[in-house]
Amino acid sequence: MAFSIKEELKKLPDAPGVYMMHDEEGRILYVGKATSLKNRVKSYFAKTVNRGPQIIRMIQEIAWFETITVSSETEALILECNLIKEHRPPYNTLLTDDKTYPYVCLTAEAYPRVFLSRKLKRDKNEYFGPYTNVTAVREAVRLMEGIFSLRSCSRRLPEEQGKERPCLQYQMGRCPGPCLKEGISPEEYSRSVEKARRFLKGDYREALAYLKEKMQEAAGRLDFEEAARLRDLMEDVKVLAEKQKISEAGGEDRDILALAVREGRGMAEIFFIRNGRMIGRDHSLIEVIEEERGILLSQVIRQFYSGTPFLPREILVEEEPTERELLEAVLSGRAGRKVSIRVPQRGEKRGLLDLAAENAARELNRLQNAARREEERSLGALKSLQALLGMETLRRIEAYDISHISGFATVGSMVVYEDGRPKKNDYRKFRIRFVEGNNDTASLTEVLRRRFTHGMKEQSLVREQLGYGGRERADSFLRFPDLILMDGGKGQVHAAQAVLEELGLSIPICGMVKDDHHRTRGLYFREQELDIDTKSEMFKLITRIQDETHRFAIEYHRSLRGKSQVRSILDDIPGVGPTRRRALLKALPDLEAIKAADVEILKKVPGMNAPAARAVYAFFHGGAGE
Repeated sequence: MAFSIKEELKKLPDAPGVYMMHDEEGRILYVGKATSLKNRVKSYFAKTVNRGPQIIRMIQEIAWFETITVSSETEALILECNLIKEHRPPYNTLLTDDKTYPYVCLTAEAYPRVFLSRKLKRDKNEYFGPYTNVTAVREAVRLMEGIFSLRSCSRRLPEEQGKERPCLQYQMGRCPGPCLKEGISPEEYSRSVEKARRFLKGDYREALAYLKEKMQEAAGRLDFEEAARLRDLMEDVKVLAEKQKISEAGGEDRDILALAVREGRGMAEIFFIRNGRMIGRDHSLIEVIEEERGILLSQVIRQFYSGTPFLPREILVEEEPTERELLEAVLSGRAGRKVSIRVPQRGEKRGLLDLAAENAARELNRLQNAARREEERSLGALKSLQALLGMETLRRIEAYDISHISGFATVGSMVVYEDGRPKKNDYRKFRIRFVEGNNDTASLTEVLRRRFTHGMKEQSLVREQLGYGGRERADSFLRFPDLILMDGGKGQVHAAQAVLEELGLSIPICGMVKDDHHRTRGLYFREQELDIDTKSEMFKLITRIQDETHRFAIEYHRSLRGKSQVRSILDDIPGVGPTRRRALLKALPDLEAIKAADVEILKKVPGMNAPAARAVYAFFHGGAGE
């Protein structure tokens, strides 16, 4: 039974929840939340409502919708954020990238360590950040280990004290040796940890004074190499301190968030203030659907803070977002404490907001200029190709290539370009199953037959799902291209056309005509050879697609060839059959690791026993290994 929007609207509940709008292929177009699903979803199909052009376009694409009811508006907001992050619908206002920021973790162990962490956990450890420059974080960790002599190993101390030899860091004088029973005392080590804690909070004076004193001591005993090393450490600390010059009174944790919007694009600029010091800034591009500032700001806050593990006590914005109190409740629930969203009108906080807004506008202008240049390279080139071929529509191009060595391990690649840009999520690889030896045309025929047969099955399943409101199917084979681009000329084009005719499909196919030096000089399309200006952006686009298709096929073939070589070597070892071969390749990353393993390591591989382990060792080392 087909999905009837009119009938399904009558069944909507008067309850809070989330709704998802789908197109006829099952893709999610839009995710929204509502206090009353009945009233909100019906409003999309009411003729008297004023809407923007984007929403009108979306409504024209809606084939069916589904809803999820929840118990409160807060739950609806959380679910909406999660679904938007998972599906990234094209008609939701979206931050164009999901970022994870690094932190410095100071552990709560008896002998604490410092290390870079991508996750902020609710444990007894201390976390400092987030930082926007992972290189700077690694630099800070290296400095602290060097200046304050903190351990970098992961041994359990004091339980494992004296059980193993000290590591190379101790031998080089970079670690005080807490792993030794006669090593540094917990009290002395704690003093170093406290200095590191103050360093992480932005107090660099003590570190500089300590390094200066040690440098003078080294110079006094004529150890000029050590003095130079300490001098370089001092310079590193000064550089790090220079990056922290923006500060404010109060020592609070807060984020400064400002937006710049122009021509359907937006930029969110964020300053991270921790303990009263600015530790970093970052910006994220926004695909703007809602142009009303309060709604847009609310959507940006939802998305950004649904993905960041640390929530400051205060978020400063230029104007009040819609549903401010609801946002504060959700953020406070995640943080386990009060999180406030404020709009400062004057003073230092307003000055920081104005600075963030200037940065957002400048960055948006830079990116829009770059986007115009990129559009000329991609979309402009695509339109030129569309005009040359006389096609009404040209958005999606699929290109295919074959790779092998004299017919060995033949593979095929499918590369997808949309709007003149690579769509890597839709790339696909094929291992040729039914063609023996060196026959590129037959191999391409197999690839195309498998690709479009699969795609037709997927489309059939989607049509069945639309009858009962099934879930979206995300498969790159589902969408057919507007144009198929073949690396060869007339022969490959005719072979591809035969496959499509066999399947009852009508998709334009374009081949590349080569000169005597195997360089593309033109296109073969609809039984005609078309000349191309080899200096045009259109030619450069075709070349990029051709090179990318070659690269993708060759990399896949290289990976299979490497695995085949490893397998063939292991097959020569007595007592190692297919099961043990697979176990070895799963347990150890590559052939070099298998060669380097001793008998004890090999015995621990699932499925291996002592005789088999000795056989593997003997094969590579010429002895029994014991």
